[in-house]
Amino acid sequence: MRTHHTGPEYLVQTAAMARRFYLEGKSKMEIAEEFGISRFKVARTLETALRDGLIRLEIRLPAELDADLSDALRTRYGLRHAIVIDSRQEVPDDTVQATRRLGAVAADLLAEIVTENDVLGLVWGPEIEALGLGLTTLARCTVVQLCGVSPLRPVNKTAVEAVRGAATISRGVVHPIYAPLLLPDATAARMLREQPGVVDAVRHFSKVTKAVVTVGGWGPGLSTMYDALSDAEREEYRSRGVCAEVAGHLLDGEGRIIVPELTERVIAISFEELRKVPEVILLADGIERATAASAAVKTGLFNGVVTEARVAESLL
Repeated sequence: MRTHHTGPEYLVQTAAMARRFYLEGKSKMEIAEEFGISRFKVARTLETALRDGLIRLEIRLPAELDADLSDALRTRYGLRHAIVIDSRQEVPDDTVQATRRLGAVAADLLAEIVTENDVLGLVWGPEIEALGLGLTTLARCTVVQLCGVSPLRPVNKTAVEAVRGAATISRGVVHPIYAPLLLPDATAARMLREQPGVVDAVRHFSKVTKAVVTVGGWGPGLSTMYDALSDAEREEYRSRGVCAEVAGHLLDGEGRIIVPELTERVIAISFEELRKVPEVILLADGIERATAASAAVKTGLFNGVVTEARVAESLL
C-alpha cells in the first residue's frame, strides 16, 4: 500500500526528477538542490516511483540478442565478451541459416572491438566463413590465418576467402595458410611448416592480439578433424575420451589435450601460443556442439564467447 499522496504535484515533480536523473544524467545531490529537498528524499522518491510503476525502465536490444543469458554467461565464466543470440525459435533443421546469424553477430563484435594496429587471428571453418560474409566494416589491422583448411577441400583462394576478405575490408595485410590442417604424418607436417608461405603465417602467431576460434564436436560434420580421420582413428580417439576439437587439437570433457601425437600432424596455432593472445573469442555453433563448447571453455583459453541460447543454457 502506498504511504504517500500521489496528487498531480507529486506526479509531475517525480516525473521531473526522473527526467533529470535517468535522461539528463544529473546527480541526486543536484536534483535535491534544484527542488529544495534532501538527496535522501530524492532517492526515496525515485525508488518508490520505480516500485509503483510510475517510472518504467526499458532496455531494448535487437530481438536476436539474449541479454540475460549473455550476462549470466559473462558472470559465470568471468568473460570479457559474452554474446548470446536467441536461437530457440529457429527451425531445427535450418543449420545453415543459424550459422550465418551467429557469424553475422560475431562479425559485428569484431567491428566493435578490433582497433587499428590489432593483429586479428582467424581459424578456418564454416563459422568463420559465415563471419566473413557478415563482415562489412573493420578497423585497419593485419589478419592472420591460424590453421590450415580441411584436407577434404582444395587448398586455394576460395578456401581462405574469409581471411582474405577480412583483410580487404580492413585494408590491412593478410597472412593466409595455403595448406591442409591435417597431414599424413609428423614428417610431412614439419616439411610443410618450412614452406615460405606457411612460415610467414606461423611467424605472426606470436603477434596476434585478438583471435576468433571455433570448436568442433566429435561426430560427422561437426569437426574438420573428425571428418578427415579414418573410422578406426575416430573410434580409438573416442574411446580415449575425445569429445571436442579446437584448432586441430583434440580435447576430453575437462578440456585436456588427449592425443598429443596427433598435434604433430597439424598446421595450426598451439595452445601455448593461444594463451599469450590477449583476447581469444570462442565461436560455438549449434546445440550439437554443447558438450564440445563446455570442454573448450574449460581450457581457460577464452575470455570471450559468441554462441546461441541453447548452448549457453547448457554451459550454465
